[in-house]
Amino acid sequence: MLKCQIEIDNHFHFIITMTFNYLMLISEWLSLDGFCRYLMSDENAPVFLDRLEICQDLDQPLAHYYINSSHNTYLTGRQFGGKSSVEMYRQVLLAGCRCIELDCWDGRGEDAEPIITHGKAMCSDILLKDVIYAIRDTAFVTSHYPVILSFENHCSKSQQYKIAKYCEEILGQLLLTKQLDEVPLQPGVQLPCPNQLKRKILIKNKRLKFDVEKRQLELFLKGQQESISEEEPGIELNTAVVVDAELTENAFTENDINDNGVGREDNDAHPEGSLTADEEAQLMQKYKYTSATTNIHPVLSSYVNYAQPVKFQSFEIAEDRNIFYHMSSFNESTALGLIRSNVVDLVHYNKRQMSRIYPRGGRVESSNFMPQIFWNAGCQMVALNWQTADLAMQLNQGKFEYNGGCGYLLKPEFMRRDDRTFDPFSESPVDGVIAAHCSVQVVSGQFLSDKKIGTYVEVDMYGLPTDTIRREYKTKVVPNNGLNPIYNQEPFLFRKVVLPDLAVLRIAVYEETGKLIGQRILPLDGLKAGYRHISLRTEGNFPLSLPTVFCKIVLKTYVPDGLEDIVFRLADPIKFISEDEKQKVEAEKRAKQMREMGIDENDISDVPVLVTKKSSSRKSTKGKFPQRSVSLPPRSHNNAKTMSGPVSPSANSISSFGAGTAPSLALGLSYSASKKDNLTKDCKFDPIAGEILKSDKSYLTLLKKTTKRTRIIEEKTDQRACCYAAEPLFNDGQNGCWP
Repeated sequence: MLKCQIEIDNHFHFIITMTFNYLMLISEWLSLDGFCRYLMSDENAPVFLDRLEICQDLDQPLAHYYINSSHNTYLTGRQFGGKSSVEMYRQVLLAGCRCIELDCWDGRGEDAEPIITHGKAMCSDILLKDVIYAIRDTAFVTSHYPVILSFENHCSKSQQYKIAKYCEEILGQLLLTKQLDEVPLQPGVQLPCPNQLKRKILIKNKRLKFDVEKRQLELFLKGQQESISEEEPGIELNTAVVVDAELTENAFTENDINDNGVGREDNDAHPEGSLTADEEAQLMQKYKYTSATTNIHPVLSSYVNYAQPVKFQSFEIAEDRNIFYHMSSFNESTALGLIRSNVVDLVHYNKRQMSRIYPRGGRVESSNFMPQIFWNAGCQMVALNWQTADLAMQLNQGKFEYNGGCGYLLKPEFMRRDDRTFDPFSESPVDGVIAAHCSVQVVSGQFLSDKKIGTYVEVDMYGLPTDTIRREYKTKVVPNNGLNPIYNQEPFLFRKVVLPDLAVLRIAVYEETGKLIGQRILPLDGLKAGYRHISLRTEGNFPLSLPTVFCKIVLKTYVPDGLEDIVFRLADPIKFISEDEKQKVEAEKRAKQMREMGIDENDISDVPVLVTKKSSSRKSTKGKFPQRSVSLPPRSHNNAKTMSGPVSPSANSISSFGAGTAPSLALGLSYSASKKDNLTKDCKFDPIAGEILKSDKSYLTLLKKTTKRTRIIEEKTDQRACCYAAEPLFNDGQNGCWP
């Protein structure tokens, strides 16, 4: 009862919200304007609105989530000769990114403040201190869940100490400097969950061996700085922490490292665009990548806890160690090699510990790789160049728009459980996951452009390799109409989507020249079926105020070929059962309802139902004119007509019974061709008495109507006669008589 009342209240609220016509509100009707307003409102959004809020379980270990990540966050453009900016950190964090990168180098001059820049790549630099302030101000504005600072540390020990002090003093309580009591840093202990790390900032940096770190930290705190001087070799790292996999770039070779483990001093920065093409080519040929230092200051090392980067050696070694807080970074080429050769092992590795994927060094223009294939393998941190608004970033932003934009998305269950095996390249459905069937019909567009241009729409799907369909579905070009083009395209069919949880739908509108007007990324697991107005976004995933695309979306369960009939029968079994079985089902249903009303089953008597020809004929004529069984008197040979076929009653014999009975008799005397063939000449009919005809329902109805009409005519005749009697017959205008 309460549920019904809530639905009624929601119904009234909906009509009041959408309809401004007073008469419609009184009648509780939805006006045409209200219906149009509903189609364009959030009530008819293409995705479930609850998916845009925090809706997932955030009490799982960190390795069970996709984490929104950025690569070389400080750059505003190119990787070579580009410009660095503190503002990029603010914008990226406000957009929901939870893992940002800081390339730290020794500063120059008397102050010697640590700087952030792309070393040896002719990029401008910014002060690390300013970046830490920006992180403090914007880290938890959009999301309260943990932020990971991925340090690529090229600084000397004195500069590293400054980095540690800036983090401690500026970030304060936001910085997680120690392990949680309930989640110790021990082998076999899973990572903490995002809820346990709310409003905490984690540092990802190399860490010393625990005993070495403890000894050096004690000496440092006692003021014996000389005991941990710069000359100490950098081999005292954790046994697994030899070097991060990120140090091996494909396009660059490693540079020589100074005796203290620090790279050579950077050259002067060249702002983006200040180099000619020849100068840039020469500099790129001379460029040599400098690896991060392995000589870590004990204070900075002590701040590293649940994100300790290690060099990846093999899946077997990682499984034997069973250390959940160890993680490795791979450039895209190395990761693709692992996917091609050991994708199942990589999926299993990502169930236990985290991995980070970043673009290869050859992407000088800051282009991005397609992240979907790495999400399919369970990689948590797929770091992209956020300054480039390309297709890869659109997929990333559209995917992480779900779950309140908090930057953490829970991976599917089979990618988290140790007892499940998953191969992203398999074309067969995953155990426990129902494959989907999706079709999209593009009906029209609204306010796409204020120009008289031709437009068309592309519909793509990205997911598992077997689910991905790119650049195959495209509507016709509607010329000279950017305001409200009508496409009415045939539905684009995605017949079998093996894993809907990882699939996303992309709808993009282009000018006839190929220029993008707007796009929208819609994850399939939160998509709503029906007619939907889909508002478009820019290349950078910012909402457009007016442009929309009107589509019909169909979502169903995938049914293999040849099994459609079985599925339809299972979906609606009553429709396919026999009449007798249907009666039994209905009788059981009535009995159940009677029990719910308090009627004892012992009070109900079993009444046998005899199925006769009469009852069966009554069933067969349900919803039609009733047939009457009429017995006719035997006809004489004088009245019979000569016929080539079987004898049938004539029109004369029917009309002789009276006009009132003719329709019912005609219905009763209708024979099919098969029945006529079975008639024999010795058929005998019982005589029909006049009393039977007078009692016929049709006769009585007609007699009643005739009597009523006669009475009405007589009354009208009497009224007219009275009127005529009251009028004078002659009138001359003077004497009252006609001449």
